[in-house]
Amino acid sequence: MDPHLLRTYVSVARLASFSEAARELGYTQSAVSQHIQALEQDLGAPLLTRRPVAPTAAGERLLEHAGPLLLRLDAARADVVRIAAAPEHGLTLAAAPTALGARVLAALPAAGVTLRVLARDAVAAAVATGTADLGLVDGLAAPSDPLRLPDVAPLTTRGAGEEPVCVLLPDTHPLARRARLRLADLADARWLDAPDAGLPLTHLRAANGGHGFRPALRYDGTDVRTLTALAAAGRGLTLLPRAAATGVPGTVAVPVTQPRVVHRTELVYAGSPRGAAAALAAALTG
Repeated sequence: MDPHLLRTYVSVARLASFSEAARELGYTQSAVSQHIQALEQDLGAPLLTRRPVAPTAAGERLLEHAGPLLLRLDAARADVVRIAAAPEHGLTLAAAPTALGARVLAALPAAGVTLRVLARDAVAAAVATGTADLGLVDGLAAPSDPLRLPDVAPLTTRGAGEEPVCVLLPDTHPLARRARLRLADLADARWLDAPDAGLPLTHLRAANGGHGFRPALRYDGTDVRTLTALAAAGRGLTLLPRAAATGVPGTVAVPVTQPRVVHRTELVYAGSPRGAAAALAAALTG
Protein backbone atom coordinates (compact mmCIF):
# COMPACT_ATOMS: atom_id res chain seq x y z
CA MET A 1 0.00 0.00 0.00
CA ASP A 2 1.47 3.33 -1.06
CA PRO A 3 1.78 5.53 2.05
CA HIS A 4 1.35 8.70 -0.05
CA LEU A 5 -2.07 7.46 -1.16
CA LEU A 6 -2.92 6.50 2.40
CA ARG A 7 -2.02 9.97 3.71
CA THR A 8 -4.19 11.55 1.05
CA TYR A 9 -7.09 9.29 1.99
CA VAL A 10 -6.76 10.15 5.70
CA SER A 11 -6.81 13.88 4.89
CA VAL A 12 -9.88 13.62 2.67
CA ALA A 13 -11.73 11.52 5.25
CA ARG A 14 -10.81 13.90 8.09
CA LEU A 15 -11.75 17.07 6.19
CA ALA A 16 -14.73 15.52 4.34
CA SER A 17 -13.62 17.41 1.26
CA PHE A 18 -11.40 16.71 -1.75
CA SER A 19 -10.73 20.42 -2.28
CA GLU A 20 -9.81 21.09 1.36
CA ALA A 21 -7.51 18.05 1.37
CA ALA A 22 -5.84 19.28 -1.82
CA ARG A 23 -5.26 22.68 -0.22
CA GLU A 24 -3.82 21.13 2.96
CA LEU A 25 -1.52 18.71 1.10
CA GLY A 26 -0.44 21.10 -1.63
CA TYR A 27 -1.90 18.99 -4.46
CA THR A 28 -4.44 19.79 -7.15
CA GLN A 29 -7.94 18.49 -6.57
CA SER A 30 -7.49 16.26 -9.62
CA ALA A 31 -4.37 14.70 -8.08
CA VAL A 32 -6.24 14.01 -4.84
CA SER A 33 -9.05 12.31 -6.77
CA GLN A 34 -6.50 10.20 -8.63
CA HIS A 35 -4.87 9.17 -5.32
CA ILE A 36 -8.19 8.02 -3.91
CA GLN A 37 -9.09 6.13 -7.09
CA ALA A 38 -5.69 4.43 -7.14
CA LEU A 39 -6.05 3.37 -3.50
CA GLU A 40 -9.56 2.04 -4.09
CA GLN A 41 -8.32 0.06 -7.10
CA ASP A 42 -5.43 -1.33 -5.08
CA LEU A 43 -7.73 -2.49 -2.26
CA GLY A 44 -10.60 -3.50 -4.51
CA ALA A 45 -13.20 -1.62 -2.49
CA PRO A 46 -14.81 1.84 -2.48
CA LEU A 47 -13.47 3.86 0.44
CA LEU A 48 -15.44 7.10 0.18
CA THR A 49 -18.88 8.22 -0.85
CA ARG A 50 -18.65 11.38 -2.95
CA ARG A 51 -21.77 13.35 -2.06
CA PRO A 52 -21.39 13.85 0.82
CA VAL A 53 -17.74 12.88 1.19
CA ALA A 54 -17.69 10.24 3.91
CA PRO A 55 -15.94 6.91 4.57
CA THR A 56 -17.69 3.72 3.55
CA ALA A 57 -17.67 0.73 5.92
CA ALA A 58 -14.43 -0.42 4.28
CA GLY A 59 -13.06 3.10 4.54
CA GLU A 60 -13.84 3.27 8.26
CA ARG A 61 -11.93 0.05 8.80
CA LEU A 62 -8.96 1.41 6.83
CA LEU A 63 -8.93 4.53 9.03
CA GLU A 64 -8.52 2.31 12.09
CA HIS A 65 -5.29 0.95 10.59
CA ALA A 66 -4.07 4.17 8.97
CA GLY A 67 -3.08 6.09 12.10
CA PRO A 68 -0.78 3.42 13.57
CA LEU A 69 0.66 2.59 10.11
CA LEU A 70 1.56 6.19 9.29
CA LEU A 71 2.92 6.80 12.78
CA ARG A 72 5.13 3.74 12.46
CA LEU A 73 6.46 5.00 9.11
CA ASP A 74 7.23 8.40 10.64
CA ALA A 75 8.95 6.66 13.55
CA ALA A 76 11.09 4.58 11.17
CA ARG A 77 12.17 7.68 9.26
CA ALA A 78 12.99 9.54 12.48
CA ASP A 79 14.98 6.57 13.78
CA VAL A 80 17.16 6.43 10.67
CA VAL A 81 17.67 10.20 10.65
CA ARG A 82 18.54 10.10 14.34
CA ILE A 83 21.32 7.58 13.73
CA ALA A 84 22.67 9.26 10.61
CA ALA A 85 22.53 12.87 11.75
CA ALA A 86 25.33 14.66 13.54
CA PRO A 87 24.67 15.35 17.24
CA GLU A 88 22.71 18.53 17.79
CA HIS A 89 22.99 21.03 20.60
CA GLY A 90 20.06 21.38 22.91
CA LEU A 91 17.39 19.02 24.16
CA THR A 92 13.65 18.61 23.62
CA LEU A 93 11.79 16.86 26.41
CA ALA A 94 8.15 15.78 26.01
CA ALA A 95 6.32 15.06 29.24
CA ALA A 96 2.91 14.40 30.70
CA PRO A 97 2.03 17.24 33.12
CA THR A 98 2.08 15.13 36.28
CA ALA A 99 5.44 13.61 35.29
CA LEU A 100 7.13 16.98 35.83
CA GLY A 101 7.98 16.68 39.49
CA ALA A 102 10.53 18.78 41.37
CA ARG A 103 13.28 16.20 40.77
CA VAL A 104 12.77 16.38 37.00
CA LEU A 105 12.74 20.17 36.92
CA ALA A 106 15.90 20.36 39.03
CA ALA A 107 17.71 17.97 36.66
CA LEU A 108 17.04 20.00 33.50
CA PRO A 109 20.10 21.66 31.90
CA ALA A 110 20.53 25.35 32.60
CA ALA A 111 20.02 26.29 28.93
CA GLY A 112 19.06 24.85 25.57
CA VAL A 113 15.96 22.97 26.72
CA THR A 114 12.60 22.88 24.94
CA LEU A 115 9.91 21.46 27.19
CA ARG A 116 6.73 20.15 25.54
CA VAL A 117 3.85 19.31 27.90
CA LEU A 118 1.65 16.87 26.02
CA ALA A 119 -1.32 14.63 26.51
CA ARG A 120 -0.10 11.42 28.13
CA ASP A 121 -0.67 9.22 25.05
CA ALA A 122 1.17 11.68 22.77
CA VAL A 123 4.51 11.52 24.59
CA ALA A 124 5.69 8.18 23.19
CA ALA A 125 4.62 9.22 19.67
CA ALA A 126 6.68 12.44 19.97
CA VAL A 127 9.79 10.43 20.88
CA ALA A 128 9.12 7.86 18.16
CA THR A 129 8.77 10.46 15.42
CA GLY A 130 11.81 12.47 16.54
CA THR A 131 10.01 15.62 17.66
CA ALA A 132 11.34 14.98 21.18
CA ASP A 133 14.68 13.55 22.30
CA LEU A 134 13.31 12.15 25.54
CA GLY A 135 9.86 11.56 26.97
CA LEU A 136 8.44 11.26 30.47
CA VAL A 137 5.25 9.25 30.85
CA ASP A 138 3.42 8.43 34.04
CA GLY A 139 0.50 6.47 35.38
CA LEU A 140 -0.97 4.42 38.18
CA ALA A 141 0.77 1.09 38.81
CA ALA A 142 1.54 -1.46 41.47
CA PRO A 143 4.92 -0.74 43.14
CA SER A 144 7.82 -1.57 40.76
CA ASP A 145 5.44 -2.64 37.95
CA PRO A 146 6.20 -1.10 34.51
CA LEU A 147 3.65 1.06 32.73
CA ARG A 148 1.83 -0.16 29.64
CA LEU A 149 2.74 2.07 26.70
CA PRO A 150 1.31 2.14 23.15
CA ASP A 151 3.38 0.11 20.69
CA VAL A 152 4.37 2.92 18.32
CA ALA A 153 8.03 2.04 17.71
CA PRO A 154 10.99 0.20 19.27
CA LEU A 155 11.41 2.44 22.32
CA THR A 156 13.38 1.96 25.54
CA THR A 157 11.73 2.72 28.88
CA ARG A 158 13.42 3.08 32.26
CA GLY A 159 11.90 3.79 35.63
CA ALA A 160 12.38 7.40 36.72
CA GLY A 161 10.57 7.44 40.05
CA GLU A 162 7.57 6.42 42.13
CA GLU A 163 5.58 8.27 44.78
CA PRO A 164 2.34 7.75 46.73
CA VAL A 165 -0.99 8.92 45.34
CA CYS A 166 -3.65 11.02 47.04
CA VAL A 167 -7.29 11.82 46.46
CA LEU A 168 -7.80 15.59 46.29
CA LEU A 169 -10.95 16.60 48.19
CA PRO A 170 -12.50 19.98 49.02
CA ASP A 171 -11.77 20.69 52.69
CA THR A 172 -15.54 20.62 53.33
CA HIS A 173 -15.95 17.10 51.94
CA PRO A 174 -17.28 14.48 54.42
CA LEU A 175 -14.14 12.36 53.88
CA ALA A 176 -11.67 15.22 54.21
CA ARG A 177 -10.75 14.29 57.80
CA ARG A 178 -9.86 10.69 56.99
CA ALA A 179 -6.22 9.73 57.50
CA ARG A 180 -6.33 7.35 54.54
CA LEU A 181 -8.80 6.08 51.95
CA ARG A 182 -9.50 2.98 49.89
CA LEU A 183 -10.24 3.39 46.19
CA ALA A 184 -13.17 0.99 46.48
CA ASP A 185 -14.86 3.36 48.94
CA LEU A 186 -14.76 6.13 46.33
CA ALA A 187 -15.98 4.19 43.29
CA ASP A 188 -19.44 5.82 43.42
CA ALA A 189 -18.23 9.38 44.12
CA ARG A 190 -18.33 12.28 41.66
CA TRP A 191 -15.05 12.32 39.74
CA LEU A 192 -13.29 14.69 37.38
CA ASP A 193 -12.45 13.02 34.07
CA ALA A 194 -9.13 14.67 33.15
CA PRO A 195 -7.12 12.01 31.31
CA ASP A 196 -4.32 14.37 30.27
CA ALA A 197 -3.93 16.41 33.45
CA GLY A 198 -4.52 13.90 36.26
CA LEU A 199 -4.38 10.14 36.56
CA PRO A 200 -7.02 8.79 34.13
CA LEU A 201 -10.21 7.25 35.44
CA THR A 202 -9.44 4.18 33.32
CA HIS A 203 -6.43 3.56 35.59
CA LEU A 204 -8.65 3.83 38.67
CA ARG A 205 -11.18 1.41 37.21
CA ALA A 206 -8.43 -1.06 36.39
CA ALA A 207 -7.17 -0.89 39.97
CA ASN A 208 -10.74 -1.45 41.21
CA GLY A 209 -11.50 -4.48 39.06
CA GLY A 210 -12.95 -2.47 36.15
CA HIS A 211 -15.86 -0.90 38.05
CA GLY A 212 -17.08 2.56 39.12
CA PHE A 213 -15.54 6.04 38.84
CA ARG A 214 -18.17 7.75 36.74
CA PRO A 215 -17.23 11.27 35.62
CA ALA A 216 -19.18 14.30 36.79
CA LEU A 217 -17.19 16.72 34.60
CA ARG A 218 -14.65 16.23 31.84
CA TYR A 219 -11.61 18.48 31.50
CA ASP A 220 -9.75 18.28 28.17
CA GLY A 221 -6.50 20.02 29.01
CA THR A 222 -3.04 19.57 30.49
CA ASP A 223 -3.04 22.29 33.15
CA VAL A 224 -2.82 20.67 36.60
CA ARG A 225 -3.72 23.99 38.29
CA THR A 226 -7.05 24.07 36.47
CA LEU A 227 -7.71 20.49 37.54
CA THR A 228 -6.98 21.21 41.21
CA ALA A 229 -9.12 24.36 41.07
CA LEU A 230 -12.03 22.27 39.81
CA ALA A 231 -11.52 19.84 42.69
CA ALA A 232 -11.38 22.71 45.21
CA ALA A 233 -14.65 24.07 43.79
CA GLY A 234 -16.36 20.75 44.51
CA ARG A 235 -16.85 19.78 40.89
CA GLY A 236 -15.43 16.30 41.46
CA LEU A 237 -12.59 14.30 42.96
CA THR A 238 -9.26 13.63 41.29
CA LEU A 239 -6.30 11.34 41.98
CA LEU A 240 -2.84 12.89 41.81
CA PRO A 241 0.74 12.15 42.84
CA ARG A 242 1.27 13.34 46.41
CA ALA A 243 3.50 16.27 45.45
CA ALA A 244 0.90 17.67 43.03
CA ALA A 245 -1.98 17.20 45.49
CA THR A 246 -0.32 18.75 48.55
CA GLY A 247 -0.79 22.37 49.49
CA VAL A 248 -3.68 23.24 47.15
CA PRO A 249 -5.78 25.99 48.81
CA GLY A 250 -9.23 24.86 49.90
CA THR A 251 -8.45 21.16 49.57
CA VAL A 252 -7.18 18.18 51.52
CA ALA A 253 -4.95 15.48 50.00
CA VAL A 254 -5.82 12.09 51.53
CA PRO A 255 -3.46 9.17 50.80
CA VAL A 256 -4.79 6.06 49.08
CA THR A 257 -3.58 2.94 50.88
CA GLN A 258 -5.70 0.21 49.28
CA PRO A 259 -4.98 -1.21 46.80
CA ARG A 260 -1.20 -0.71 46.96
CA VAL A 261 -0.66 1.57 43.98
CA VAL A 262 1.82 4.34 43.22
CA HIS A 263 2.33 7.12 40.74
CA ARG A 264 5.08 5.79 38.46
CA THR A 265 7.15 7.87 36.04
CA GLU A 266 9.18 6.35 33.21
CA LEU A 267 11.73 7.81 30.83
CA VAL A 268 11.19 6.96 27.16
CA TYR A 269 13.77 7.24 24.39
CA ALA A 270 14.78 5.75 21.04
CA GLY A 271 18.27 4.53 20.20
CA SER A 272 21.07 5.76 22.46
CA PRO A 273 20.68 9.28 23.89
CA ARG A 274 23.64 11.59 23.30
CA GLY A 275 24.87 14.87 24.71
CA ALA A 276 22.39 16.71 26.92
CA ALA A 277 19.80 13.95 26.47
CA ALA A 278 22.23 11.33 27.78
CA ALA A 279 23.12 13.48 30.78
CA LEU A 280 19.46 14.08 31.68
CA ALA A 281 18.62 10.38 31.21
CA ALA A 282 21.42 9.42 33.59
CA ALA A 283 20.28 11.99 36.16
CA LEU A 284 16.66 10.78 36.10
CA THR A 285 17.28 7.04 36.11
CA GLY A 286 20.51 6.75 38.08
